Amino acid sequence: MDGGKKVWVPDNEHGFRLGEIVDLGSDTITVEVDGSKGKVVTASYDRVFPSEKDNSRDFEDNCSLMFLNEATLLHNLKIRYQKDKIYTYVANILLAVNPYHEVKDLYSKERIRQYHGKSLGVLPPHVFAIADKAYRDMRAYKQSQSVIVSGESGAGKTESTKYILRYLTESWGSGDQGRIEQRILEANPLLESFGNARTVRNINSSRFGKYVEVHFNEKVTVVGGFISHYLLEKSRICKQSHGERNYHVFYRLCSGAPQQLKSKLGITKAEDFLYLNRGTIKDKNLDDASDYRRMEESMNKVGFSEEEKANIFKVVAAVLHIGNIAFEESQDKDGGSAMSSKSTNSLNTAAQLLDVSPEELKMSLTTRMMSAGGSDMRVPLKPEQASAARDALGKALYTKLFDHIVAQVNQCFPFESSSTYIGVLDIAGFEYYEFNSFEQFCINYCNEKLQQLFNDRILKQEQELYDREGLGVKTVTYMDNQDCIDLIEAKKTGIIDILDEESKLPKPTAEHFTRELHQKHKNHFRLAIPRKSHLMYHKKMRDDEGFLIRHFAGAVCYNTVSKP
Repeated sequence: MDGGKKVWVPDNEHGFRLGEIVDLGSDTITVEVDGSKGKVVTASYDRVFPSEKDNSRDFEDNCSLMFLNEATLLHNLKIRYQKDKIYTYVANILLAVNPYHEVKDLYSKERIRQYHGKSLGVLPPHVFAIADKAYRDMRAYKQSQSVIVSGESGAGKTESTKYILRYLTESWGSGDQGRIEQRILEANPLLESFGNARTVRNINSSRFGKYVEVHFNEKVTVVGGFISHYLLEKSRICKQSHGERNYHVFYRLCSGAPQQLKSKLGITKAEDFLYLNRGTIKDKNLDDASDYRRMEESMNKVGFSEEEKANIFKVVAAVLHIGNIAFEESQDKDGGSAMSSKSTNSLNTAAQLLDVSPEELKMSLTTRMMSAGGSDMRVPLKPEQASAARDALGKALYTKLFDHIVAQVNQCFPFESSSTYIGVLDIAGFEYYEFNSFEQFCINYCNEKLQQLFNDRILKQEQELYDREGLGVKTVTYMDNQDCIDLIEAKKTGIIDILDEESKLPKPTAEHFTRELHQKHKNHFRLAIPRKSHLMYHKKMRDDEGFLIRHFAGAVCYNTVSKP
């Protein structure tokens, strides 16, 4: 990079800005930024990148860039995005940028037909091309294929998954068996109703991971499907962060259900329920009433009976009523807690919907069983303990309901046997919020494993192939994240095992767990005591109530105390 050459320099607002080299130092480069009236930026050599000769031209494959680096790749994505070209390749990897608006005819039936049998690069980059390649490889090699859809929250992962499934089912659907391929597509809006929610980044964020399999017979036509799910965000059921909402189905039931159904369920407006009114109720971009009708339509198309739908809504309503049960100090000599007089209706309605006795439900929430001397006895719970038991019951009910819905959905597109399948993994993206709990830890751990898979398949194995064939390709260096994975999953010393051991103690505490973690990994590069800038959650938070992990995608501070 000689003086006078155009280069990219880092910029806090734009990521990178184009400029001209005016001085070369021993450790830094000074660049005059274009169009800034003499503004200069000094940066280290490893943060200044060479520029293409023509920065107005865009490339369908980033590998076509003369200088493939962070800055040129981002610039290529930007100028393509400005032309509504939201897809770009990096070899056989597709990069998609969410347009946040509908691009005309981008997913039409005619567009689907265009990509049939076309190799990557013959037509402009498209998610349909990835789906077609998976199908052609499956047919040619007679091996099942998988597509990983990953990215940050709001990037459009779920929408991309829908288009892949649509391409496969509409292109190679068998047209019989009660339109199985249509049921596979209709499962998405149903699962979104129960597993998606508004977050600060996305009004329709998937709060669970799913792996959808589309199965094919020997004639390579669709015969059925299967959905696996994991990591449902249970904490959202009882509380939401500022500006966020609970799962869609709660608001849709309150706003869109027929009055006769709401009366049977004891459902009123969303503001009346504790599990909903601590977050955001209304969103101008969401129409809960019409979305309820779309949800019910999806249930019908998937094949749910009227009785199944009624039972599902009973459990959803029961969770809301359970959340309205409050506790206070008991006046009995045994102490413990008593149910607030204002909670009687909520208790009775929840018990009726769950087909249990109100007294049994009350006893289960205000006491716990303890075994001593070979006999069982009930121990009264204090109000805060009873509230925790109430929330645990609400989360358990909803989690079991979600499991049931997925199981019922899978029964709606059965198959006796298949030759191969194409799996589509819609994975929750790397997450970092103001408060990061165990669920964010699990999601980020999953993303660490996916990053390791990417490193191994795309970088390590490819370079080994080049070496074996003597191509003389320059070795690409990359950060191996195996040490981070070992920190989490290693036997005895890993975070998960330390947490497991803590849970077996007579009186486990968050503080003791965190101190044990820091003590066993005091010199580990990936683990650190949170800096004060990360301890802004509340003023009294101490270093032993959290830990920081340096993930591949950035450092995240995890809180080991409960959010008030």
